[in-house]
Amino acid sequence: MRAVIFEQFGETPDVRTVDDPSPAARGVVIKVEATGLCRSDWHGWMGHDADIVLPHVPGHELAGTVQAVGKHVTQWKIGQRVTVPFVGGCGHCFECNSGNHQVCENQFQPGFTAWGSFAEYVAVDFADTNLVALPDTLDFATAASLGCRFVTSFRAVVDQARVKPGEWVAVHGCGGIGLSAIMIATAMGANVIAIDLTEEKLAFARELGAVATINGRERQDVIGAVREITKGGAHVSIDALGHPSTCFNSIANLRRRGRHVQVGLMLGDHAHPPIPMDKVIAHELEIYGSHGMQAFRYKALMDMLETEKLQPQKLIGKEITLDDAPAALMAMDRFEGLGINVITRF
Repeated sequence: MRAVIFEQFGETPDVRTVDDPSPAARGVVIKVEATGLCRSDWHGWMGHDADIVLPHVPGHELAGTVQAVGKHVTQWKIGQRVTVPFVGGCGHCFECNSGNHQVCENQFQPGFTAWGSFAEYVAVDFADTNLVALPDTLDFATAASLGCRFVTSFRAVVDQARVKPGEWVAVHGCGGIGLSAIMIATAMGANVIAIDLTEEKLAFARELGAVATINGRERQDVIGAVREITKGGAHVSIDALGHPSTCFNSIANLRRRGRHVQVGLMLGDHAHPPIPMDKVIAHELEIYGSHGMQAFRYKALMDMLETEKLQPQKLIGKEITLDDAPAALMAMDRFEGLGINVITRF
């Protein structure tokens, strides 16, 4: 099969022919029909993820058809249209038994713990626990764009932050995660404030439902701006970028008993950011992470897609080829353009 592969962290990846994968006893091989590019892939390529063993094929936002089935798989057949959470649960540890597959003690992550989906085929383990059937009405590019960004944002807004109609939600960063969170929070009936450094992305955020925007280049006091708009602070705030300044601002702009959700990855030099712990204590703030979403929770998301309350296809920026992927991957730290790049031609 053809795949994007890199031999050293930070060096230019190649597109080359490698061996096709075989399914594990409890796994499947998926023919990749579409796969999204995510900044998590960039972090992996840079060497910020300790799970990656070189040489490596990145990619974890995928959709396709089942190509081969392991001997112990009972629920899936060749030819079925599927996607998969980027964090796969083993199905038998304490966390999986409690329904929290997204923090499985033995988790499987395509593109991190194993070779990923920047390839014609990808092997996925623990298939009966993790595969998600795709409706025939959902195209592969949109299904792949759900990836980690949209489903992680869905869990952040719906399950972790427990957003209610009428609440103020501040979203720091209008990349793929932030725009997803804006769309989802708006669908939940919240009043969303979008914060970014570029007017182009803020304009797109308004199209997706943001009722107010803050340009961080023009307004240095982002915390004060959020408090001014909300008349006291956000009920919920989401760091969708993953930077010490956005993390701090997201916590500090909350009203008393507000909820912060960290969705943007904090890796490398940003792994241990300062936070206003005095406010966390005095105002009884709640701080959560959002790390993927369980396969069984996709049903609620799919129902909202079917009724068009959510339209993630609006977040797809460009469809590109596998040969375009190395350059697109290396450019992800520049935060250029609108929307998500999805590989649809292999």
